Amino acid sequence: MRPCISSIAKWHSRLRNFSSANCKVASLILHETSNGSNLSSSHIDRTVSKMYATSCEKSPADAHKDNPVSDMLSDSFGRQHTYLRISLSERCNLRCQYCMPAEGVELTPTPQLLSPNEIVRLANLFVSSGVSKIRLTGGEPTIRKDIEEICLQLSSLSGLKTLAMTTNGITLANKLPRLKECGLSLLNISLDTLVPAKFEFMSRRKGHDRVMKAIDAAIELGYNPVKVNCVVMRGFNDDEICDFVELTREKPINIRFIEFMPFDGNVWKVKKLVPYSEMMDIVVRLNNLQDLKGLRMIPQRQLRILGSKGIVVQFLSLHR
Repeated sequence: MRPCISSIAKWHSRLRNFSSANCKVASLILHETSNGSNLSSSHIDRTVSKMYATSCEKSPADAHKDNPVSDMLSDSFGRQHTYLRISLSERCNLRCQYCMPAEGVELTPTPQLLSPNEIVRLANLFVSSGVSKIRLTGGEPTIRKDIEEICLQLSSLSGLKTLAMTTNGITLANKLPRLKECGLSLLNISLDTLVPAKFEFMSRRKGHDRVMKAIDAAIELGYNPVKVNCVVMRGFNDDEICDFVELTREKPINIRFIEFMPFDGNVWKVKKLVPYSEMMDIVVRLNNLQDLKGLRMIPQRQLRILGSKGIVVQFLSLHR
């Protein structure tokens, strides 16, 4: 009980350094592989934004300085959770059938969403406590008009090594040059099919060509690797597994095959599930692969076609 009380006291002491007023809710998800927990934050007074902005600046001397990992980021098994996921928006410009109903979802009122300054202040609290990687997610993070400002401020946090983003790629190509200038260092782009008609059927929107353009733009800008997330569903895209693998042969693309997971309202059926083992068998049977050492355990396994520039990642999300 004493360690728990001590941890709460430390957090409270740290949070008192920020002005708080009028409650505003954020969903920040600490994430290490498949483990995580939700945390809600208090509203932070906008009047301290100028004072905070100077505190985020870092000199070249400490640009790569590591912050010690706080006990508050360690679980009961001694694992350190230094990977933070921040959902920037519930909104999305697609309506993928396995993710969202056609009519969309009820959205949180805008006044209850975190401002850029509030996002950065909270992120700084975690980074100063030992978080070294932040991933921006959604909804779709690129539909926020202030996404560049958010990336610029987050990337300036002393001790942050990696700023990543998971995106559907629809609006990414035009924004990416500036996002890279603002410090975005890693990209995951979601793409479930290489067939435009299938894309439109699954996402209920057009835009396959824009996603492919975004992947090419990322490669041209030097992102290496560009990670492509593919949710595999039987009868829809399981016949494209090896086509996705071929993308890794000549381009620095890592394919992450993800099992179809059940969500409320996505009409999940077990017959649509292509299990990890079956995806692995398909890839291994039809390709000359190298199993990368040190990554032999479920739920993640990395394979590479011999001589290719990218990696095939088999990723298990549901079954063990």
